[in-house]
Amino acid sequence: MNILIYLGHPAQYLFLRETINRLHFKCHKTTILIKTKDVLENLLKEDGLEYVNILPRTRGNSKFSILWSLIKRILILFPLIIKEKPNLLIGSDAPFAILGKILRINRITVIEDDYQVIKTLGDLTYPFTQTILCPEVCDVGKWTKKKVGYSGYMKLAYLHPNIFNPDNKILSKYNLPHKYAIIRLSKLNAHHDFGITGIDKKILDKIITLFNSYNISVYISSEGNLENNYSQYLLKIKPQDMHQVLFHATILVSDSQSMSVEAAILGVPSIRVSSFIGKISVLEELEHKYELTYGFLPEQSDAMFGKIEELLNTPNLKEDWQNRRQRMLQDKIDVTAFMVWFIENYPDSVKIMKENPNYQYNFK
Repeated sequence: MNILIYLGHPAQYLFLRETINRLHFKCHKTTILIKTKDVLENLLKEDGLEYVNILPRTRGNSKFSILWSLIKRILILFPLIIKEKPNLLIGSDAPFAILGKILRINRITVIEDDYQVIKTLGDLTYPFTQTILCPEVCDVGKWTKKKVGYSGYMKLAYLHPNIFNPDNKILSKYNLPHKYAIIRLSKLNAHHDFGITGIDKKILDKIITLFNSYNISVYISSEGNLENNYSQYLLKIKPQDMHQVLFHATILVSDSQSMSVEAAILGVPSIRVSSFIGKISVLEELEHKYELTYGFLPEQSDAMFGKIEELLNTPNLKEDWQNRRQRMLQDKIDVTAFMVWFIENYPDSVKIMKENPNYQYNFK
């Protein structure tokens, strides 16, 4: 099979990384296309994978810049797709769905966000894609007939115990203390982030002060540039070690939805501060069904600080969260094993899943 994959974000690569490796092993041709986004290109280089960067320059944050980037991707991808002659297109980007429809190529859109969160992307993508492959809990709006839901999360594709193995040497590698907190700060500049707020300077200062009062070391991981007065807290690690460092953390406080999901899947207590609270089904399930994370709106800072103190005063916090993690894992499938099967057997795999959704539990 000749498969063309477009990656627009590091999280999309992490989701498909092991799937790509297994497809390679099975002698399928997979061509990876990317745009410049955060540490995406660095991750591919570290893993030694070949790729083509179709947009080397980082786009601006305005709505016009986002629209212009979309148009450029369509113009660049069109001749590339014709040249490669793929059997299948995989990605979450609208141009793949649009061009796949025009050129009559099988196409799968992989997402983890609800339609109301990514409404613009959904309106541009869902009418043209064949299949929307996403966690069962995700709402895809009126395009439910195109949805194939699986019992899992995108981030389980790289954090499932069958793939992710904790490395206890990571603490000595970076000289990390026994107890430390990670604060993750997002840029909040994606197309769906307009009007969204998270951790501001006032909240950040109070979080740092609170952790210091508990003698817990603070490390900040930030998508954007930090002010000089926070430089002492900057987490200086290789991007590929982030999940190992996160696994061993005492707690995560973040306005990043992605890292909050990762922490929950790893069994690390997490506090989310974001206007997205209550709007993302994956995190709502992880919070209310499995009690692995807690979300607060920015204006609920008093309640948020109270929850942080409650967690820090909880006996056997780490063990408790690992037990909660195990309860979650018992319900979920090995997402990577499922993905490889689904892609290799596409589009017949859609029919199988529609007729017998429990077939996916062969990949527990």
